[in-house]
Amino acid sequence: MNAVAYLQFDGNAKEAIEFYEKALNADKVRFLTFGQMPNLDLSPEEKNMIMDAYIEFSGNVLMLSDVLPSMQQTVGKVLRGNNVLISLIGADDKQNKEWFANLSEGGQTIMPVSRVPWSGSFGMLVDKFGVVWKFNSDARNFIDGFDSK
Repeated sequence: MNAVAYLQFDGNAKEAIEFYEKALNADKVRFLTFGQMPNLDLSPEEKNMIMDAYIEFSGNVLMLSDVLPSMQQTVGKVLRGNNVLISLIGADDKQNKEWFANLSEGGQTIMPVSRVPWSGSFGMLVDKFGVVWKFNSDARNFIDGFDSK
């Protein structure tokens, strides 16, 4: 069983796929547009929107999609913001710094990758799509150092 982050976009998922594919040096990228599904009555713009995407990188998975305007009437408007945080744990300092540099392009650094009391390599940023990323090389060891109650 794996837990993955799933990001939703308001029509710019294809741009996000291209950005994350490059920034994370993706091993594999797959996506499906709404237009590839039979029998959906959609506008030409909606047919080009991403229904589902799967990005594999360094043994991890990131999934994303666009949310059709008609779906947003039911599930609510897709808002750019901090409602999703992706935590990359266990990577070494070199890998954290590479991903951090790539993902911070056009974004905002919250805390640069550095040694902190709880991790040998920790950092946080908000990418150009408003997604918050946290990097923590020692997250597993840090948590294991505490008793679960």
